[in-house]
Amino acid sequence: QVQLVESGGGLVQAGGSLRLACAASGRTSSGYTLAWFRQAPGKEREFVAAISRTSSTYYRGSVRGRFTISTDDAKNAVFLQMNSLKPEDTSVYYCAWGASSIYETDKARYNYWGQGTQVTVSS
Repeated sequence: QVQLVESGGGLVQAGGSLRLACAASGRTSSGYTLAWFRQAPGKEREFVAAISRTSSTYYRGSVRGRFTISTDDAKNAVFLQMNSLKPEDTSVYYCAWGASSIYETDKARYNYWGQGTQVTVSS
């Protein structure tokens, strides 16, 4: 079992920044991908960014250049620095673990999920 706990969400004005954090514990192991997804009301959960154990990264197009995913040295925490936020970034953001590739954007490929943290960007 892997436990994931997100923090750092909140309300911010358009153009502002937020930093999300996700602490991973339990039976984490090398070779798996950590990722962030998001889900807006009435929409499907969508891939945002992923990072491998070797720190390779991949982003969805709409956040590339604005968001940065990173991990701590022990690979037990993953962060999402979000800059130049837009109202369309408003969603519940989820940390996910378990896919075999950073290019895996299908949520079904991830085994474990956090509870989510709300990000609201006002215009």
